[in-house]
Order: sequence, then C-alpha cells, then structure tokens
Amino acid sequence: MPQLGETVTEGTVTKWLKKVGDTIAQDEIIFEVSTDKVDSEVPSSASGVLMQILVQEGETVDVGTVLAIVSAEGEAPAPAAQAAPAPVPEPQPAPATQPAPQPASVAAEAPTPVPEPQPAPAAQAAPAPVPAPEPAPVAAQQTIAAQPRVEQPDGAMLLSPVVRKLISDNDLNPADIVGTGAGGRITRSDVLSYLDRLAASEAKAPQPAPAAQAAPAPAPEPQPAPRPQEVFGASSVISAPPRIQPPVARSVAVEAVSAGPRDEVIPFTNIRRRTAEHMVRSKATSPHALVSIEIDFEAVERVRRAVREQFRNEEGFSLTYLPFIARATVEAMRTFPHLNASVGEDALVVHKDLNLSIAVDLDQEGLIAPVIHGADTKRLRGLARDIRDLADRARTKRLTADDIVGGTFTITNPGPFGTFMTVSIINQPQVAILSTDGVKRKPVVVTQTDGSESIAIHSVGIMALSFDHRVIDGAYAAAFLGRMKEIIETWNWAQEL
Repeated sequence: MPQLGETVTEGTVTKWLKKVGDTIAQDEIIFEVSTDKVDSEVPSSASGVLMQILVQEGETVDVGTVLAIVSAEGEAPAPAAQAAPAPVPEPQPAPATQPAPQPASVAAEAPTPVPEPQPAPAAQAAPAPVPAPEPAPVAAQQTIAAQPRVEQPDGAMLLSPVVRKLISDNDLNPADIVGTGAGGRITRSDVLSYLDRLAASEAKAPQPAPAAQAAPAPAPEPQPAPRPQEVFGASSVISAPPRIQPPVARSVAVEAVSAGPRDEVIPFTNIRRRTAEHMVRSKATSPHALVSIEIDFEAVERVRRAVREQFRNEEGFSLTYLPFIARATVEAMRTFPHLNASVGEDALVVHKDLNLSIAVDLDQEGLIAPVIHGADTKRLRGLARDIRDLADRARTKRLTADDIVGGTFTITNPGPFGTFMTVSIINQPQVAILSTDGVKRKPVVVTQTDGSESIAIHSVGIMALSFDHRVIDGAYAAAFLGRMKEIIETWNWAQEL
C-alpha cells in the first residue's frame, strides 16, 4: 500500500484493473485505492507479470502492506504462490507440551494433512503454539500481513490506526462493536454508529445521573430531589463526557429502514460514507448561519466575451466565472481575515496564508474539495489554471492526499446547474463556505453618472455565505459579501488578463 499523503495511515483497495497472469508495464495503472482523504489510481512500480494478488477488493490495509507480487515475464506463478505451505507441519510437536488444552491442539492439527488448497489459514493457525511464529517463511508472512481483519492469536481483532485511536479516545471495548467491513472488520463508521447509539440511549434515560451522585452522600434518600439544577449545571460534565456531545446531535434519525421488494439497495461508497460523516459532524460542531447578496456580473461578462477565444487558444480551456470569484475572494479576505480561520481551543486561529478549497463534483458520484495552496499569491490567470488542473485530476483520480489538506476557506460552485441560492455546509475545521449560484441575464436598474436611472439587461447572480456563528456575526459576514460585490462589479478585470 503506497503512502498517499503525510497523514494517511491506511487504504482500501476498491478495484483491481489487472488479474493474475496479466503482463503489466512500469507506471501502468493496476488498481484503485480509497483512503480517508482521497480516491486514487495507483501505477505499478515495476514491469512484469502479475503473479499473485494478496489483498482483495474491499479490503483495508495499512500503508506499507504488500498488495501483490509482480515477477519478470516468463516466470511461472505456481512455485511462488505455493511456497508457503512447505513449513506448515511444524505445529505438530505442540500437543506434547500442552496436554490440558488437547481439543484446541487437535483442531489446529486437523488441516495439516491437506495444506495445499488453503495455505493462508494453515500459516495463520501456526501462531497458537509459542515457537511457531518465528520460522514462518517470508511469503507466508506477507500473506498474513495483507489480511488485517483476521483475528490475532489472543483473539483480539486487528484494527486500523484511525479506528484504534477512536476506540481508545472514547474508552470503548472493541468486542461491543459489530464490524461491517470485509471479514467483520471494524471500520470508522462502525465506531461512530456505536457512539450514536450509546448517546441516544443515554439521552433517553438521563434520570439515573442524580441517583448515582446521591449514592456516596450519607444523607437520606429524599435528598436527590432538590438537586436536578446542580446536575444539569455544574455536574453535567460528569454525566455527559466530551465524546458524547457530537453524537447527541447526530443521533436524530437512527431509525432502521427495511427495503421493500421493489426497492433498490445501493451501498454507500467510501467517498459517500466519508462525506456523510464529515457533513453530519460539521452540523453538530458549528451553529450555521446564512447571508446572501445579489451581484451584477456585467463587468466580468464583458471581459469574458472580449477575451474568450484568445484565452481558450492560449490556455486550452474556457474562462468561466469561478476564477473571477476566487480572485475577488482573495482581495476581500485581506479586509476580512477572520473568515480565513479555524476554531482552536477557546480561540480563533487566523491563518496568514489563504488556501482556497474548490469543491469539485465527481460526475455526481461524490464531492471533493482540493486545495489551491497560496491562493493569495496568484492573479486571475494563475487561479484559473489551478482550478482547471485540480478539477481534471480529481475527476481522473490523480489527486494525492496532500492536494486536499490545508484548506482555509471553501468555494462551491453549483452555478452551472442554474441554481438560485445554495445553503452549503461548512467544510470543517474552516469557519465559512461561499456558494456561487447561477448567473442569468435579467433586467436591472442602472444608475447613470448624472444620477438618472434606466433599465438594462445584465448578467446577475447570487452569492451565499454559510458561516460559523461562534466566530463571527451577521454584520461581519454581510460586510464581506458587500466587499465581494464591490470588487466584482468595479474591478478592472481587463488588466488581470
């Protein structure tokens, strides 16, 4: 499993594009992988014949795990694949050293006479006796490492680093969580769903908390009655630990749904599942508020019409409204820096660098927001190039995990679909997201230089800003949009190109 980003610790093989026996060239795409950051296509690091696939589609393994074996052309796959069963008979001496657990030893020896059809289970049964793990051959060790969902000798389930941290932080017992991953593996979604159910059960029965606190006191039983305000106030931290707070908001609709005979069940993809988790967590974290404004894009439209053909010939793509909006955002953020920020520990962390996240639709199969790092150092043409490059690489699964981290402010652009106004969900840990909706030709009132008014046909659209009300108030957000309107309507866009 390749390292697809500095913070990526595991990945899920979503699709193999080659099968055993196929000839592959170096740098040829051979499989697709999904991480908690991004979906990517992975090229082969060597040329030859695909001899063996060790990790099947849908399985999640740690970075560095051997996924497949590629050998030089002409080399037979059979010897490499069947080399592991040779040392399997070593577990036979084990029953003599442990007379008490005789049935378990017999069960371990049962598959020994016929190891050829199932080399992997035989190699994994060997660790039951103490001396067995050390002499296991290299090929068998790689096969075992590629199956993290199989239980360890002590009965513990192997967990990914992300899942292990979630379980540890929330003081959970993995045995209480039902795994829905391949081979019964516990996924991050399983842990979050378990927290939801735990929070829901505690929310439905808050009464036991006063009784638990009243027990240590020597006072008679009637004393718990006058204490509800204390429990709700200062003592509430004890009965509701920090890990429970987000799930309480997430557990609004946890009603089981059964599919009817005419219903189609479509399992969530990795990106759909991660998006759902991220959006629900955002709504539980930030009190969302919305402010919007109507903007006259006629000054932008005149420049677009004037340079349309020249720009397409020079850059190879069309000049849309989005680069103009991104450039206006860069300028407006200089006056309103608190929108280029994140919420820290009881403080606002204002970022000095503006890294613009641009939401990209993946052919209506999901959404991702790659980042233009250092957007505040770029002009209109540079922003247009970066937006085009990120969108192309996102739709062809060529983004790296580093392309989608570090964003400080997000722009989403449903405008091409003709939307009127979109209420977007904040991309955590950012504090605001700007939606740019459809730009349409419509009649507007134009004020002449002498103060007189007339009716004209202009390109007009609406911008909507969803913001975290913990951080700023409506006046600050409205003033930011006012500055955006001023820049878009009055900026000398011709000199930008």
